[in-house]
Amino acid sequence: MTDQETYFQKARALMVETQIRPNDIVEPSLIGALRTLRREAFLPEPLRASAYIDADICLPNGRVMLAPLTIARLIHAASVRPGDRVLVVGAGTGYGAAVLARCGAAVTALESDSELRSVAKAAFLSESVDVRFIDGPLSAGDPEGAPYDLVLIEGKVDVIPTSFAAQISPRGRVVTILAERGVGRIVVAEALSAGRFAYRFVADANTGWLPGFVKASEFVF
Repeated sequence: MTDQETYFQKARALMVETQIRPNDIVEPSLIGALRTLRREAFLPEPLRASAYIDADICLPNGRVMLAPLTIARLIHAASVRPGDRVLVVGAGTGYGAAVLARCGAAVTALESDSELRSVAKAAFLSESVDVRFIDGPLSAGDPEGAPYDLVLIEGKVDVIPTSFAAQISPRGRVVTILAERGVGRIVVAEALSAGRFAYRFVADANTGWLPGFVKASEFVF
């Protein structure tokens, strides 16, 4: 093992013990995924030294890799079961999708940015992670692949599109960071009728905006 590999291994263990477990995230499959996946592999080479910092990492084209605790909280809130069909919207460089796959889910990753997809595909190969990758507008989801047991929208959004209600199974859920007056809150959303959702608040989690998920303008008379 090289000095750099030893450094990253120690940083990964420290991430779990100081950022994740103290926040009551102890589910074995999730902790196991965070311990074994090389987070640095999901970053462009110049950014790898920052892989385990307790903060978002700025990616090309205005996107971010979510902070370790943020992605862990999202996945923990999703209560993923082995065999669940999961759609990750705005998968970026693929780290969240890879963690879900290591937890036993059958994962489809949707990403519209070709530069980020390139990093993700190389990382999936190096980490031996089986994830189906698709390209397309993020706000459309994946109606052709639906229904999913979980749709995880990886970023802060103004609104969950009503069309996503038809893309989850009867017991499915959408998990994301929903903005309320600009402040991000992790929510678990379950479909009601006519594309409406019932929301359960989990924790505050501020992060970058995900493009394509903005409320329609309202006219005031």
